[in-house]
Amino acid sequence: MAKIRIDKKIVGYRVDSGDDKPAEKAADRKSERSAAKRLPVEGNVVRMHEKLERPEMLQGSTYKVKTPVSDHAMYVTINDLILNPGTEHEQRRPFEIFINSKNLDHYQWIVALTRLMSAVFRKGGDVTFMVDELKAVFDPRGGYWQPGGKFMPSIIAELGHIIEKHLRFIGLLPADSLDEHKRKLVEEKRREYEEQHRQQDAFARSEYPAGAQICIVCSTVAVVYMDGCMTCLACGDSKCG
Repeated sequence: MAKIRIDKKIVGYRVDSGDDKPAEKAADRKSERSAAKRLPVEGNVVRMHEKLERPEMLQGSTYKVKTPVSDHAMYVTINDLILNPGTEHEQRRPFEIFINSKNLDHYQWIVALTRLMSAVFRKGGDVTFMVDELKAVFDPRGGYWQPGGKFMPSIIAELGHIIEKHLRFIGLLPADSLDEHKRKLVEEKRREYEEQHRQQDAFARSEYPAGAQICIVCSTVAVVYMDGCMTCLACGDSKCG
């Protein structure tokens, strides 16, 4: 067998099975070339795959997370990669995530979680599944309430809500909005609840003189200074007897 000298650098290889016939392999290569010629040429289209390198500059957003279970806030930064820039198929996709905090109690799991999530982002495909996975994590010690009355079962679940908010912002998830009928219903129920639970101001409406004070006997805003003594105009109670 004659020796084959390779003068160029090897950039790839493949293993051919012995069952393949030369004629069949030539036909396959010819069909692949003809199919490639028929494909439409898309200018400046970049598709995400394992070989995609990180650009020197990425656009991102930073979200502040302040939980009552920690004295220090966390800052979640999600950087996006712009695919197909300048074309009608331009789209932003998350590329990496970082979490920064002065609290070092969670340092290990923060590093591990951000590296795993960044790897999933760079892998491409449907990354929205991470939202439901993170939001389903519960803290065995119990969750906490956010300002505004929203319950968070864990810090991990709140990170899931942050990622969900960002994916809605860049268009990978649809906007969380109610239709017109549901919006009117919610507003009607809100006004009804506020009317039922509105705190009545005892000093707002009164048939007694302005400046009257509340009576400790009948709880009516009707106590005025009269004849040198504080007297209630409703029940007649007077400090002077």
